[in-house]
Amino acid sequence: MTVQPNDYSKIYDLAVIGGGINGVGIANDAAGRGLSVFLCEKDDLASHTSSASSKLIHGGLRYLEHKEFRLVREALAEREVLLAKAPHIIKPMRFIMPHRPHLRPAWLIRAGLFFYDHLGKREKLLGSNLIYFREDSPLKPAITRGFEYSDCTVDDARLVVLNALQAKEQGAKVVTRTRCVKAYKEQELWHLELQSGAEFYQIRARVLVNAAGPWVEKVISENLNFRSPYQIRLIQGSHIVVPKLYDCHKAFIMQNEDRRIVFAIPYLEKYTLIGTTDQEYTGDPQKVEITDVEIDYLLTVTNSHFKKQLIRADIVSQYSGVRALCDDESDNPSAITRDYTLALQSEHEKAPLLSVFGGKITTYRKLAEAALEDLSPFFNDMTEEWTANEPLPGAENWTTLDDLTHQIQSRISGVSESLANRWAHAYGTRVWNMLQERNALEQLGQNFGHDLFECEVKYLCEYEWATTAEDILWRRTKLGLAFHEKQVKVLEAYLSERRQKDDAA
Repeated sequence: MTVQPNDYSKIYDLAVIGGGINGVGIANDAAGRGLSVFLCEKDDLASHTSSASSKLIHGGLRYLEHKEFRLVREALAEREVLLAKAPHIIKPMRFIMPHRPHLRPAWLIRAGLFFYDHLGKREKLLGSNLIYFREDSPLKPAITRGFEYSDCTVDDARLVVLNALQAKEQGAKVVTRTRCVKAYKEQELWHLELQSGAEFYQIRARVLVNAAGPWVEKVISENLNFRSPYQIRLIQGSHIVVPKLYDCHKAFIMQNEDRRIVFAIPYLEKYTLIGTTDQEYTGDPQKVEITDVEIDYLLTVTNSHFKKQLIRADIVSQYSGVRALCDDESDNPSAITRDYTLALQSEHEKAPLLSVFGGKITTYRKLAEAALEDLSPFFNDMTEEWTANEPLPGAENWTTLDDLTHQIQSRISGVSESLANRWAHAYGTRVWNMLQERNALEQLGQNFGHDLFECEVKYLCEYEWATTAEDILWRRTKLGLAFHEKQVKVLEAYLSERRQKDDAA
């Protein structure tokens, strides 16, 4: 990941600040259109908002109530596009909304689901229907019927990493743990002053993209000394993880008295993911943490629906993120638009700045296309849109998850079905890049615990920008819930020794 000194002699077409889903999406799209791209992320890829989501690719059923029809239509269509682009990390899921007549009448829900079924192109996903609950339902006896519809789940952090990997393979320079300290215009170019550890260096670019998420406004005012064209509202969303709340593989969308909704989603086979909240946040986005009020809120909503009652001791993990939404002056945090706004600032049509406000994981690809459309006047030789039909890394030559799992087990003797399935889900057909010529479990190197082998760790460090145990356990593999403290320390010691060797070299 070391940046060579001669980088300053090169003039990039595009410099992107921010390694979340919007930043890597724009960088990937631009690189695929023939532009030279540099992207810097001050921490790890997807280390903030983009890995703190509800892990959904969805149209946003509740956004219909706020009349965000354009956003919902675009998001609904994107479900099918992304499902085809990355079937290893994105999968269809059925969602059940228990009917609670005092909150929303049945006719209103039916109408909303009719629009949901027909607003966007739908080929792979099933439509909605009315269902009745039997005695064996996990829901309380008073809840007798509901509605079922389709959306998708996603490994959010891996979606970010795969876009960064594809951008890199198309020539983009992607550097992590590299902070943009300052950027200024000189001789019709952007000059970025960057810090990576103790090293400082500069790069130059024709266009600057600010995709810093919760820090987008701060980058404009403090790093660039510009005036921000929009204000942002920081909205905190928190989730809790509990042992599996019910046995079926469907998610539940729970209505609450405040007219918000909370999801209960099957997670990592053994758990249920519950979230999210919506509350104003005024602190440092780097330090956001779930509050007692949020925990009580999520437990209360869940306990009002399910027979199995949860207490705080049931929570095995929790996480919080901050969504940087464009301020539309709404009084209700839940009603603030989730749509994206792109702000282009340019003087004399030279060295423009494009800043990204808002956005959703589901629509990141369309956001990137819109960004490149805005920047097209500055690049006469930029090629056409390409991302809609191009698979992400790991989805090349795709058949099915079961088929790939079977292939892995057939080739690597001693590999369990659960490990083969995890590899297939995380890496898709790129699993062969990781395994190379190995054909037996004993060839995979040290086992750090829970079948995280040395060959996988090396692959993540060499090809996916991982440097710490947190990167690997929580964002690349999702094994963080399984590892205990001693195992984490062993892994971190191994990674530390590896970094020292790299630095010495």
